[in-house]
Amino acid sequence: MSMIDNAGNKAFGQIAPKFAQLSDEVLFSDIWQRSELPARERSLITVAALVALNRKEQLSFHLPFALENGVSHEELTETITHLAFYAGWPVATTALQVLATLPTN
Repeated sequence: MSMIDNAGNKAFGQIAPKFAQLSDEVLFSDIWQRSELPARERSLITVAALVALNRKEQLSFHLPFALENGVSHEELTETITHLAFYAGWPVATTALQVLATLPTN
């Protein structure tokens, strides 16, 4: 079972059912499943955008999801380090703090 199975409903179903439905049916069941980019690359792109935009709350979901999609812990560390010079040192340190809470295996 993937982290995205009913993720919208689990997170938002009680407070925003339509938002949850759109998350599950459009974002995760359509956009994330398109064949033009593998899930691994979509995860790297998503993590990069979340780091650059300082979206810590979403990183808590998308960093483990990236690991599930085959991105290694080392690749995530390198991505965040690289972004420090483009998105800013503070957002990179925040992202690294979130990543540090995850298992390295």
